[in-house]
Amino acid sequence: MADVPRVEPGNARIGWIGTGVMGSSMCGHLIDKGFTATVYNRTREKTESLVAKGATWADSPRAVAEASDVIFTIVGFPNDVRSVLLGDEGALAGCESGNVLVDMTTSEPSLAVVVHEAAAAKGVHSVDAPVSGGDIGAREARLSIMIGGDKPVVDALMPCFEAMGKTIVHQGGPGAGQHTKMVNQTLIATNMIGVCEALLYGYRAGLNLTTVMESVSTGAAGSWSLSNLGPRIIDDNFAPGFIVEHFIKDMGIALAESKQMGLSMPGLALAHQLYLALQAQGHGRDGTHALELALASLSGIDWKNR
Repeated sequence: MADVPRVEPGNARIGWIGTGVMGSSMCGHLIDKGFTATVYNRTREKTESLVAKGATWADSPRAVAEASDVIFTIVGFPNDVRSVLLGDEGALAGCESGNVLVDMTTSEPSLAVVVHEAAAAKGVHSVDAPVSGGDIGAREARLSIMIGGDKPVVDALMPCFEAMGKTIVHQGGPGAGQHTKMVNQTLIATNMIGVCEALLYGYRAGLNLTTVMESVSTGAAGSWSLSNLGPRIIDDNFAPGFIVEHFIKDMGIALAESKQMGLSMPGLALAHQLYLALQAQGHGRDGTHALELALASLSGIDWKNR
């Protein structure tokens, strides 16, 4: 397959599928850089801000691909990825030889390989490029982007990645980006338990949690989750930057991949169970930091009414 020319405004048309909490901001950055965009989302109203910026609405992923050279996707679950990329009305069905598919969903490494092989059979390039940084990182164009795929294609896409992120690393072949994201999610899972338990301890000890944060967030105990989500927990703001349902999905993928590799992951398994409990309590659409509510309930504390 021929290499892709550098993807820049004026020489490539962008397609975008999935305009949720993160996707809308990410696509918006590309439009701001001068790319023309065609967009699709199952809920059309969620594309209105992008259409107001000049994007064109399409009524299916296939129609997006038919109007685009490079098609980005960021949807919810692996089944969504299969549908919007490989379905009868999926993006691949609308691609021509030389087009590029870039899936930025956190999904299964094995599915990234399947997509790559199906795309290659049609002369289409494919890259898996999941991201980390949540709604804030997407909004401020400072995501960490973890990329799997052929290096010449990844290099060609750099102007797009640079418009959306600050840490952009090519990790290897198809699926390597998704495996790296599983490393990321494993790190976050048990760290979030520590953040929530620590704030719960501080509360029960009668401390001012805001001043506690001043002492602990900049030293060895510091983390992105503590600095960015700790204040939201203290303020009882559990609106999602990244929703619980999607995090449960990610942990499930990581646990399944771990089993395939013969790895025991007890910390990750514990986090997965705690988040399933949080979902069962009705918080599946809240942010991942809502874990505080489930852990507080174990000690008979109504966090929101403390």
